[in-house]
Amino acid sequence: MVELSELEHDALVEIFNIGVGQAAAAMSGIVGEEVTMSVPSITFLSRIEAAQLLEDAHRRSGSMQGTGERICGVSQHYEGAFQTEAILMFPEDKSLEIVRLMVGESVPLAELSEMEQEAMSEIGNIILNSCVGTLANIFQQELHGSLPVYQVGSSDEILDATGSRAETVVMMLHIDFILEKHQIHGYVAFILDVTALHDLKEQIDRYLARAMGQH
Repeated sequence: MVELSELEHDALVEIFNIGVGQAAAAMSGIVGEEVTMSVPSITFLSRIEAAQLLEDAHRRSGSMQGTGERICGVSQHYEGAFQTEAILMFPEDKSLEIVRLMVGESVPLAELSEMEQEAMSEIGNIILNSCVGTLANIFQQELHGSLPVYQVGSSDEILDATGSRAETVVMMLHIDFILEKHQIHGYVAFILDVTALHDLKEQIDRYLARAMGQH
């Protein structure tokens, strides 16, 4: 696997923090309260390790309340500077909480479930495009995305739905969403094959070279 240096890794965290900052501003407008988001960590994992991490995180976040192990995922395929499948993921109960914030307290639960797909697709679109758009701007490259695809299932099913092959690596961003009365932990996974991973590393190095050259 391609290893990132500490400098490359820190640059990537910084870039994604800019991206989720833009997403947070857009989300604040939708939910009507201030939303702050940060990317505290980025890890590179195999698909099996990524599924395990999601399950463990889900368990800690309250599946003990009997919500099961289902995860809500919104995925988009991107091509350009590098090729990747990006997936935003929340535990299913948390996604309903976010939808509730978007549409207000007065909507009955049955209707809320019907709205979930559309609302989560919109949120996925905002967050993924903010992350990827920031990468594209900073790398001075183009990245084009497909329409969002919404899915609910186990972490294995969500990651498998991308059709990723065994030799892919999952770049996993842990995202903290902090709202006035809520704290929600989500994940964004970027499925990268070996070529895409090399391309990503190359783009980070070019960005760092430009940044260093300016001083």
